[in-house]
Amino acid sequence: METGLSEEFASETATVNGTTIHYVRGGKGPPLVLLHGFPQDWSEYRAIMPRLAKRFTVIAMDLRGIGGSTPAPAGHDAATMAEDVHQLVSALELERVYVVGHDIGGIVAHAFVRRYPQAARGAMILDQVLPGLAGWDEIEGDPSVWHIRFMQVPGLAEKLVADRQADYLGYFLAFGKIGPDDVARYVKAYSTPAQLHAALEIYRAFPASAKLNAAERGPNDVPLFVATGDGSPFRKLLPKIADGLRASGFTRVETGIVADAVHYLVEDQPDAVAGLIERHASAPPL
Repeated sequence: METGLSEEFASETATVNGTTIHYVRGGKGPPLVLLHGFPQDWSEYRAIMPRLAKRFTVIAMDLRGIGGSTPAPAGHDAATMAEDVHQLVSALELERVYVVGHDIGGIVAHAFVRRYPQAARGAMILDQVLPGLAGWDEIEGDPSVWHIRFMQVPGLAEKLVADRQADYLGYFLAFGKIGPDDVARYVKAYSTPAQLHAALEIYRAFPASAKLNAAERGPNDVPLFVATGDGSPFRKLLPKIADGLRASGFTRVETGIVADAVHYLVEDQPDAVAGLIERHASAPPL
């Protein structure tokens, strides 16, 4: 698979956790795992990966069923996808990874550091409210996220969105500074019935992820940094999100706002996000 990046980056696959995960790897240094949001794939981070690769071993992966990763019959909840990440970094013999997750990738990043704190030196959650924690009830009732309920209806979205991915996904991507070539690339990552179904199953697994998040408590000293765009509907919930993480046991939670950004922070403000990642991913664990 072509990456559109320099020869320093390689497109690879690994069979882990009962499925095949596609990832792009490059650079040297402390390991950094990048998890994309909806409706995107690994290449959400493509613009900042060369910069990050100067300081880190960068792994940008496709979530199961999306893009180059093989569709799986089940396991689209956050805990299972966090296990995908855990088994992938183990297979690659990477230790003490820093995980960055945007949107649904942020849900997976949170699950990873909750379940495998010994494997992480920190995590960054970009513009995402976490199922089952403070702020989730408010966002579920917000008209701006109408698509969550729609996508959770069994079978309906498959019928209505099939062969209309460009229109449906393009609606969301229009809220970011995303050019037509990038939009076309993202649409391709969801173009088959199996890829579309995988994305919908991730949303249908939110209740299971919420139940797990609400139940998982206990001290966790993995550093977390949570950021939203200053124009994001999630911005007003940022203090509540941080308080919810602390109430669930995380002892080192920081927050930040990315100026002149809405939801697609990496593409709206690539330099600002790259700077945040460099600062937080480079910080030595206490």
